[in-house]
Amino acid sequence: MKSYTITVNGNVYDVTVEENGSVSAPVAAPRRAAAVAAPAAAPKAVAPASGAGSVKIEAGAAGKVFKVEAQPGASVKRGDAIVILEVMKMETPVVAPQDGTVASINVNVGDMVEAGALLATMN
Repeated sequence: MKSYTITVNGNVYDVTVEENGSVSAPVAAPRRAAAVAAPAAAPKAVAPASGAGSVKIEAGAAGKVFKVEAQPGASVKRGDAIVILEVMKMETPVVAPQDGTVASINVNVGDMVEAGALLATMN
């Protein structure tokens, strides 16, 4: 038998695994993990351009800006790609949530962005 400590969503479990492959239930009640170190630095907020619109277009996941599909002033329809992110080696379009006009693009090709980062605005 081998004993392991496994952390799942901040809960720590002590488990014992038998050599034949079966897994026993946790031998102890979940215990709270030690405090997690704070992130090294918070991502810098991108200041909206002077012509920023009222509708924010944000990254759904962390990734790298692969391509900018629309430019400020462009008319777009709901579902049109505004920015394409490379997320886990896959091209992922970030689309317009509604019909409108692109007011600002707040990223450049090659930028690394975190989930929730402001990519563009539109009216």
